[in-house]
Amino acid sequence: MANTYRLGPMRRGINIVMSTMIRVGVGASSSYLLTTTGRKTGSPRTTPVTLVETDGDRWLVAPYGTVGWVHNVRSTPKVSLRRGRRTLACSAVEVDAETAGPVLQRYVHDVRVTAPFFDAKASDPVELFVEEAPRHPVFHLSAAE
Repeated sequence: MANTYRLGPMRRGINIVMSTMIRVGVGASSSYLLTTTGRKTGSPRTTPVTLVETDGDRWLVAPYGTVGWVHNVRSTPKVSLRRGRRTLACSAVEVDAETAGPVLQRYVHDVRVTAPFFDAKASDPVELFVEEAPRHPVFHLSAAE
C-alpha cells in the first residue's frame, strides 16, 4: 500500500531549500516553481514541482495525490512556472487516466523519491499506472493564451 503524504517540518525544510535552488536556476532541469492562484484567498501560492517533459510536451504530476496546488489548478488553470530568471505562463488541462498512465510511469521512473507514494512500481506495466491515475492527477501544460 502506498504511503500517505504529510507536509511535516522535514518536508517544509526540503521545500525551502529546493525553492531557493530553483529560484537561482540550480538543480535538475525538470524542477520548477509552480505558482497557482489560491482557490479561497485568490493569493499566489508557490511550490516546487518536477515536470515530465516528452516530445515537447510538459506534464504536471501530483505524486502526493490531491494536494492544495491540485485544487488551485482545478479552480484556476492559469499557472506560472519559474526556473532561475525565466517565468513561463501556462494553461493546465487535467487529462484522463489513459493519458495519465504513461506519464505517471515515467514520473515514477525519473523521480524515484516519490515511488513510495505509488502502489505501482516503475517496472510495472502501464495499465497499473492507469489504475492509479485517479489518485495522482496529471495536467498537460501549454503556453498561456
